[in-house]
Amino acid sequence: MAVHAMIDIETLDTSPQSVVLSVGAVKFNPYDETEPYNEIYYKLDLDDQDRLHRTTSDSTIEWWSKQNEDVRNEAFSEDGRIGVDQFLNELRSWLSNVHTIWGHGYGFDLTILEDMYKGSGKSIPWNFWQVKDSRTLFSLCKKDPRKLLGNENLHNALADAYFQAKGVQMAFNELSVTRA
Repeated sequence: MAVHAMIDIETLDTSPQSVVLSVGAVKFNPYDETEPYNEIYYKLDLDDQDRLHRTTSDSTIEWWSKQNEDVRNEAFSEDGRIGVDQFLNELRSWLSNVHTIWGHGYGFDLTILEDMYKGSGKSIPWNFWQVKDSRTLFSLCKKDPRKLLGNENLHNALADAYFQAKGVQMAFNELSVTRA
């Protein structure tokens, strides 16, 4: 079975150095409709990110103030936050058997995590050729597959990762993508 991973993050800025609120990820097989599995969800310690000089922006904080209250409360609660080093080590371990890594959009989710690895003095646990972009894939479809799935928890990193993975499966099916 092909092991792909979809990673989604929620942040306090849009720059590569952004503070990361939460990270959600699932593993999945894009060539069939099996359910994504082996999900992970992390909330990162915000104070710990200060030592790495991670950034926030007023416009992103204002954007968060307009999001669903339940999703916002989950993203900003202090419950269960872990340090950056622990998170980066656990993500590296979780990715050990992954062939392809997906993010939703060039220059955001994976770029921010790459910057976090570099800023922590750790090597990035994937190669550039493993990275794929679901936003570009979805633009090739007749309709964005996520809109057909009805995610009601937009901006919850784990829910977004799940629905983006399901969207990749739907796009592969619509576009008749098969293994090379």
